[in-house]
Amino acid sequence: MTTPAHWITTPLTGDIVRGALELERTERGVLPHRLPARARAQCDDGLLAMAESQPSGVRLVFRTRATAIELDTLPTKRVYVGAPTRHDGRYDLLVDGRPAGQASVPGGNTLTIDMTKGTAEHASGPSGTARFAGLPDRVKDVELWLPYDETTELLALRTDAPVEPVPDRGRKVWLHHGSSISHGTDAASPTTIWPVLAAAHGDVELINLGFGGSALLDPFTARALRDTPADLVSIKIGINLVNADLMRLRAFAPAVHGFLDTVREGHPTAPLLVISPILCPIHEDTPGPSFPDLSALGEGRLRFRASGDPAERASGKLTLNAIRDELARIVRQRAADDPHLYYLDGRALYGSADNAELPLPDALHPDAATHRLMGARFAELAFAPDGPFAAGAPATRSAAEPAA
Repeated sequence: MTTPAHWITTPLTGDIVRGALELERTERGVLPHRLPARARAQCDDGLLAMAESQPSGVRLVFRTRATAIELDTLPTKRVYVGAPTRHDGRYDLLVDGRPAGQASVPGGNTLTIDMTKGTAEHASGPSGTARFAGLPDRVKDVELWLPYDETTELLALRTDAPVEPVPDRGRKVWLHHGSSISHGTDAASPTTIWPVLAAAHGDVELINLGFGGSALLDPFTARALRDTPADLVSIKIGINLVNADLMRLRAFAPAVHGFLDTVREGHPTAPLLVISPILCPIHEDTPGPSFPDLSALGEGRLRFRASGDPAERASGKLTLNAIRDELARIVRQRAADDPHLYYLDGRALYGSADNAELPLPDALHPDAATHRLMGARFAELAFAPDGPFAAGAPATRSAAEPAA
């Protein structure tokens, strides 16, 4: 790439960085967070800290005539002991809504995780630069989407022409919360995560609060949803509660009610869509917790297994089928007083017929093709003229599992 004679450096502020709930000032730049400081202070879980600092759905949005763009960042990358090497996170560039390039930033910090021992070791590394050149020499709207799977400290944005914020287009804001599947695990790039694809279909602004391993009905997450301005809200609940074996059925229903009550305090009349888990055969009727399959790790593959006993359902241990039944019941119960509440069976996004064609590679997470499938299906169901995210949609519309 030829370096322009005169770079222009633009401050990284909230009018350019979208999709984050907070920008933390660091010694060298800013770190996007998807949970506010007050929420982060209420939980010292390392998995949540990693997930919320990974900028899934976060992007730089600006208008410029620039033909060359550089973004300096300090990424933090994960290395799993015994698992296949992960590729560097991808940065997606869109120009006027169309794909215009991809880049990665080599180097950075590393977090080495040993899932068999439950340990994580941090090592510092150098910053790097995502570069894009040869862009059209005209005024254009640029979106630079950050990697969904790397904590990304933003250090400097340079261009060869001035940058200005993009005026508000008046689009609706969709606020979504979910697990690692919503976070983006195994999607091809940040713009091909299923909620990002669905948001593009629906022509809405996405704030993605999908947290890998951490959709656990935490009250501080509910308050973050409550306090974030939005026109449309969705909450995908279930798989992480089984993964972590976090609660029993007795605690689950009141926790869901409390979570929804808190969200409704900030969004009393917004369409609120409750989504149950997609199909995951290892946990349909077998409780958690989930553990890495050591035999697969020994072969250099990452695969998970359910370690619970189906007989434990009698004592209230959660399975995906139990969660779906309870969520559907809760939505029916609340609908009498909440005409803007909706339910979507997650198997309408990925069900048994899909699993036969596109099985989950590690037994928990969809692959890139399935993210595309789920994004298209969600858009078709939610943003259709009679869908829950359309004006005047019928209350408690639900979707059944696709036929096998």
